[in-house]
Amino acid sequence: MSSPDQTGQRHSWFEDVQALIIGTLFVSLGLVMFRQVGLMTGGTVGLAFLAHYATNLPFGPLLFVINLPFYALAWRRLGKRFTLKTLAAVTLLSSLSELTPQWLGFAKLEPLFAALAGGLLIGTGFIILFRHRASLGGLNTVVLWLQERFGWRAGLVQLALDSLILLASWPWMDGQRLALSVLAAGAMNAALAVNHKPGRYMAY
Repeated sequence: MSSPDQTGQRHSWFEDVQALIIGTLFVSLGLVMFRQVGLMTGGTVGLAFLAHYATNLPFGPLLFVINLPFYALAWRRLGKRFTLKTLAAVTLLSSLSELTPQWLGFAKLEPLFAALAGGLLIGTGFIILFRHRASLGGLNTVVLWLQERFGWRAGLVQLALDSLILLASWPWMDGQRLALSVLAAGAMNAALAVNHKPGRYMAY
């Protein structure tokens, strides 16, 4: 008898909706921790951080705008359903990233803990979104397409791209925060590499 992971069952709309909410909430919590201690991350979220640090423009709208060019790739390569769910996830994260700091604050937050816990929260949020055929747009879309097209491990490809973005953040980071940001990227992508392997989760 086939296991649930081999049946390729379609998620219901309710399952997709709750996944978008929970996944983006996990990511927004991780990002709040990063912003509290001044850490960076990769992907289009990292690009939005770079633009935010360089221009002082609000992070949420920057994230939404930076993702716009990638929707064409998502539509052509991964389909309408994926693209619409990704658009919903990005819009939700853009809103949560501005609202969550108004709802949640930290009296004390150690940077090392923020790097590890925040990275794992973000990685877990990505896994939830990926397993419901959604992403946070941009480079996540490219990474997911490469995994589905060539079988490349999403976590490893994401780690390579994230490393390049972290290096680009050097002008706005000191050595300690950059090292902790690298550690955070490692935690995030370790969660992806271990828990999101090609063919392991077949629902869609």
